[in-house]
Amino acid sequence: MKNMLLGQYEAVLTEKGRLALPKKFRERLGTMVVVAKWYEGCLVVVASESLNLLLNKLTAETKYITGPVRDTDRFVLGSAFEVDLDKQGRFVVPKYLRDYALLGKEVIFLGLGNRVEVWDKKTWLVREKNIQKGAEELVETIARESKNDKQV
Repeated sequence: MKNMLLGQYEAVLTEKGRLALPKKFRERLGTMVVVAKWYEGCLVVVASESLNLLLNKLTAETKYITGPVRDTDRFVLGSAFEVDLDKQGRFVVPKYLRDYALLGKEVIFLGLGNRVEVWDKKTWLVREKNIQKGAEELVETIARESKNDKQV
């Protein structure tokens, strides 16, 4: 658990698109990171050397370059930017990515084990409420799927 990216942090996006990655995450990710489009309208931040591992995890079900695998590569890799953090952990979020994630002035960083997601704060708060409302159903669905996987 020591090496996992965990927690939720708030930050402010400047008018020029500069954002500071929280220190806890910088300690784990280093000074060279990749920022890219991610699912549900957020961005993802990973250490440069970890991007392929993350994509491999997403496409682990197949050993072949299928349409969904190609589309995942296009979606994530096609939008990826390698950025070098300054001494305060700041980097400029490319306008293309700011527009995709609808980032406003207030931003939320979520540490999710092997990656950091970047959300517009208002968007995240709405999504988080919806997750909370359906938490019990989510757990039940995951349990059913896990049970079905074991039976196959």
